[in-house]
Parts: sequence; C-alpha cells; structure tokens
Amino acid sequence: MTWPRYVSFAPTALIVAGTVWNVLSPREYWGDPLLAAAVVTAGALLSLPHTVAAGAAVVLVELALTVKDGYFGHVVGTLTLTDAVFTACVGIGVNRVIARHGRRLEAVRSVAEAAQRAVLPVPPARAGPLTIAAVYKAAQIEALIGGDAYAVQDTPYGTRLLIADVRGKGLGAVGAVSVLLGTFREVAEHAPDLVVLADHLEHALLKEAARRDEDTRLEGFVTALLGEVTPGADRLRLLDRGHPPPYLLTPDGAVTTLATDTPGVPLCMSGLGAPRTGPQEWPFPVGGTLLLVTDGVTEARDRSGAFYEPADRLAGRGPFRQPGEVIEALVRDVEQWIGGPRDDDMAVLALTRNAVGR
Repeated sequence: MTWPRYVSFAPTALIVAGTVWNVLSPREYWGDPLLAAAVVTAGALLSLPHTVAAGAAVVLVELALTVKDGYFGHVVGTLTLTDAVFTACVGIGVNRVIARHGRRLEAVRSVAEAAQRAVLPVPPARAGPLTIAAVYKAAQIEALIGGDAYAVQDTPYGTRLLIADVRGKGLGAVGAVSVLLGTFREVAEHAPDLVVLADHLEHALLKEAARRDEDTRLEGFVTALLGEVTPGADRLRLLDRGHPPPYLLTPDGAVTTLATDTPGVPLCMSGLGAPRTGPQEWPFPVGGTLLLVTDGVTEARDRSGAFYEPADRLAGRGPFRQPGEVIEALVRDVEQWIGGPRDDDMAVLALTRNAVGR
C-alpha cells in the first residue's frame, strides 16, 4: 500500500511536539508518550533506516533533557534513557514484523497474479478489423482473481466472444472459470452456432459441478453472454444466458443497450425446463464499440442505493477511438459512483470495429 506523502512527516512532527511539550510543560517528561508514538509510527509506516533514525532522535532528545534537568547519572535519568532505548527497539521490531508480513503478502499477490494470467489471460489486442481491450477488477484486491471471466477467439465463423459471471467467489469460482474458459477455447473453433457452443459450456460446467458437494450443485449457476462478430465485422450476434446486456457505443456518442427479446436462463439451469432461446443480431457500424460488462458494473450502487446505468452515464462522452478508452472511462466512473470499496468482482470487455486498412 502506498501512503500519502504527508504520512512520512508524522514521526518528525510527533518528535518535535513531544520535545516542545517536555521543555515547556510544568511537569517533567509529559511529552514522552508522543516520543514513543513517533518511533512506533515510524516502524509501522516507514523504512528501517527511517525507523532507526527516529529511534536515535528520541534517545538523543531524552539524553539532552536528562542533562538539562540534572538527572544524567542518576536513577531517574538512567530509567528515562533505558525507556527511550527500549522504545526505539520496539519501533524497529514493529518495522521488521510488518516488513515480513509485507513480503509474504507480496509473494501471495504474485502467485495470485500468475494464476489469474493462466486462468484468465489477456485477450488478443486485435482480431481482423477489431481492436480489443479488457480489464478485470476483483472485489478482494489482495486476491486479484475471482468468478468473472471473458474470452475472445478468432474462428472460421467470425470472432467469438464470451463474458460470464460464476456465482460465488474464491477458489470454487476460479475452478468453474477455468473449466468455462477451457471449454470455450476448445469448442468455439468448431461449434456451428452459438446455441451449440452454449450447450457445450453448460455440459462441461455440469460435469464439474457433479464432483462438488450437494449444496454447491443446487446453488451453482453461471450467467453468460456469448457473442459472434461476423467475418465481415458488419453484424453482431448475441446469445444471452441470464447475463446483463451489452452496450453499443457509436461514433456520434450514442449508447444503445443491446437487450435480447427473450434472454435465456443461466448456464447449469436448463433443468428447470425453460425454452432454449436463440441468438439475436444487430448491425455493427464502423467506429462502433461493443461493451460487455458483468453485474459488478450494473449492480454498483451509490450512497443513496441507486444502481449504475452504463447507457446513461456514458452517453455523450464519446467519441472513443479505442476500446481501452471506453474501459478507462467506465471503470473510473463506476469507482466515482460507488465512492468506496467494491463488494463484487467487475469484468469489462470492449471491441471496436475499425475501418478496413486501419
């Protein structure tokens, strides 16, 4: 964690305040608690050299005060100096403990980041006339990974894409994401249409769920949105399986919600007997951007409890030349809307159709 710059001056301010208080107070050494707090604060917030410097400064201040007050060489002066040295040692000990935990946390974060890159790799930057960008924000910042997923793959049928949200968090959700993305990459190449692709994804997820406990099988499901950009990149086909609809941003700054007429049930819930729905098609204009999100965006709330609505918030902010610009504007706006820490994972995928030859 990066502390604000002014925090580094806190130990110095405490040392100065404690020294002045000791000098000016009617009772001797009333400022000692401030001096002790300065060393502990330095140990908690600053580096080891700064902590040692703060401890040495406190010892020197106490030495000067004992000499000034005539206590040097007496029991009171010796005890005062001993307390100062002990305080300095405590500050150094605090610094070492925090540094050790920081190294452990950094190691865990690096492992989690490697796992995220393996399970959820960055999509290709280009696919034919499409420019692609994506971002993943976990609700638990230390974890880096969670239950949201996205994928883009160039196939003989066009560029196929997926964005999904696995119910739950933690390692169970990560395992389902791994199965989901692995199946998508394998089947997207040869599935004749999006309905067949969705069936394969559900079958793989159900097989994975069969190995889990009964409560997980009963409660587990995955919302997903499957897409297909035709080989000429002039049309979009979308198949909704209980997922928030995507948005189409046009060069004139308009934002349209591409909600299907009959969204299907989430994956792993076909046993409920709901009818199978097919994909729906829209035109994809040159310069347009297809924006896909998870419910970490659409269910983000402000302090009054109002939900975030991308179509309203992004309208008129364009034109966006690159999909990364759309994502950057969206993520920044969502964070401002929430005004605090997120309570859900957030995945965003954007594809921009460029003119031929760009």
